[in-house]
Amino acid sequence: MQPDAMLRRAQAGDAHAFDELMAGHEKRIYALCLRLSGNGEDALDCAQEAMLRIWRSISSFRNEASFATWAYRIATNVCIDSARKKKLRPTDSLNTMVEEGKPEPISSGNDPEARAMDSARNRALADGIATLPLDLRTALILRDVHGFSYEEVTEILRLPLGTVKSRINRAREKLRAILSQSPELFGMRRVYTARGGQMHEMR
Repeated sequence: MQPDAMLRRAQAGDAHAFDELMAGHEKRIYALCLRLSGNGEDALDCAQEAMLRIWRSISSFRNEASFATWAYRIATNVCIDSARKKKLRPTDSLNTMVEEGKPEPISSGNDPEARAMDSARNRALADGIATLPLDLRTALILRDVHGFSYEEVTEILRLPLGTVKSRINRAREKLRAILSQSPELFGMRRVYTARGGQMHEMR
């Protein structure tokens, strides 16, 4: 069944069509919830709540944005609401992000000592992201981890483009400053940049 047909049937109340429609988004929505909430239990709760809200609201979707952007906006709002209520910072490892394909891990090949150093750098990167304020962290994760365009991030967060760019730039600057406090891991190199929605070490 074509996506447009599945969407129309889901909007008409067809639960099977909704399941098919969301099959291509469910894993990524959970990954987003995990990165924003910081632990598996909260992420699962947020992802389930997001799916329920999407189902309840799908009849009101009017193609003003792409369906994916609309769905991720709902998931993001669920996570933001949950984080504000609990006032928690995420503690999840970057390993989970890497398993989902982004960000690209810092890697030095198969040498055991180099791999141990890479693991420590990746841990520091994940911890650095976790310390960012919620508004900055959310914008950074959407843009640099999930790879949404600036325009898509504005649709998801319903913020002006200038505000989104400002938040992402501030997040990157704060993250660079945080990582620069670990010279034993990163030395004098610039340690963070974004290319194509992924994170890399600058050499």
